[in-house]
Amino acid sequence: MHYRYLTVLSIAGSDCSGGAGIQADLKTFASLGRYGASVVTAVTAQNTCGVRAIQAIEPRIVREQLEAVLADLTIDAVKVGMLHSEANVHAVAELLGRYRPRWVVVDPVLLSTSGSRLLEAEAVGCLVEELFPQADLVTPNLPEATYLTHLPVDTEAEAVRAGERLLEMGSRAVLLKGGHRTGPDMVDMLFRPGQQPETYTEPRVDTRNTHGTGCTLSSAIACYLAETQDLSTSVRLAKRYLHDALERGAGIAVGHGHGPVCHDFHPYLIAQEEAKA
Repeated sequence: MHYRYLTVLSIAGSDCSGGAGIQADLKTFASLGRYGASVVTAVTAQNTCGVRAIQAIEPRIVREQLEAVLADLTIDAVKVGMLHSEANVHAVAELLGRYRPRWVVVDPVLLSTSGSRLLEAEAVGCLVEELFPQADLVTPNLPEATYLTHLPVDTEAEAVRAGERLLEMGSRAVLLKGGHRTGPDMVDMLFRPGQQPETYTEPRVDTRNTHGTGCTLSSAIACYLAETQDLSTSVRLAKRYLHDALERGAGIAVGHGHGPVCHDFHPYLIAQEEAKA
């Protein structure tokens, strides 16, 4: 009998320092036991201190990468990250619409932690109009939510209003990430049509190593969805994975700025150890 790997595709930009983007996605896939494929949409010159330069990949090459992967591999879930240009948003939306993968998670990467623009201003409308309606889940952080909705998100009531507005933009679900808030806990809110928001809480980890957390979380959600988990379970497990990756990477120095999380801590082995304890 022949078996195949559960396969997750990352469509995102490259981070040469290895902490975010395609590199973080592939590390997450491998750590969670998935086979990872990738389509590179942009090449960035960046490190733990910030983004120095960005070069978008030609849309024709983005299409060719997508065609090559989707025509051959059985893709169980797709994670879409940094696309950078309007032409690349069009290309990705067109191919996903044609092949219709089972699960699509869109992380609307607009700005880097250091403030660099990762999606051209003219591409934002295209992202909302063409990709959000194809997404099973959109995962904006608070600054991205404010940018997309033009609404404040300082209080819980404001966050709920922004989450509902984001849901109206066409995605089947929205995970509003609360990591930019201060406080002892990291609180994310999941919005779905006709349902009360679901809240996911993890203790905040005291660390400056937070580079690539958004990429890692959305990739982990895609991994769990690939295993035909329901959305609520996938978000909960992915949140736990990210918390553990932050915790285990808290004291590890990589670079001179905001270092990466520790992706490769083998969570299944840890779970087995905890079960034996």
